[in-house]
Amino acid sequence: MRDHTQLRVFELADEVVMLVYRTTAGFPKEEMFGLTSQIRRAAVSVPSNIVEGCARDSETEYLRFLNIAFGSLRELHYQINLSKRLGFLPSENSSLLEPKIVETEKVLNGLIRALRDNS
Repeated sequence: MRDHTQLRVFELADEVVMLVYRTTAGFPKEEMFGLTSQIRRAAVSVPSNIVEGCARDSETEYLRFLNIAFGSLRELHYQINLSKRLGFLPSENSSLLEPKIVETEKVLNGLIRALRDNS
C-alpha cells in the first residue's frame, strides 16, 4: 500500500479542491445544483481517486485510478473555463486556480507516464 500523503500530486490536488470550494462559494445561487456541484465533484474526485489508487495492491489498479483522476482533472479544467466564459469566475480567482490545475495535470501526467514506462 502506498502513502498518498507522500505524493506531490496529492498535495496539489488537495490544494485545487480548497481553491475550488472558495472560488465556487461566490457562484450564483441558482447554480448550486448545476455547475457549482459539477465543479466541486470533479475537483474532489481527483485526490479521492489518487487516495483510492494508492490503497490498491496492484500497479495496474493504481494506474487505473490515476487515469480516472486525470480524467476528472481535465473535466474540471473545462468547467472552470466554462465558468469564466459565463461570467461566474472573476479573473482574480481564475488566475489563482488555473495555474494550479495545469501544474496538477503536469505532475499527474508525469506520474502516470513514469508508471507506464516501468511496467
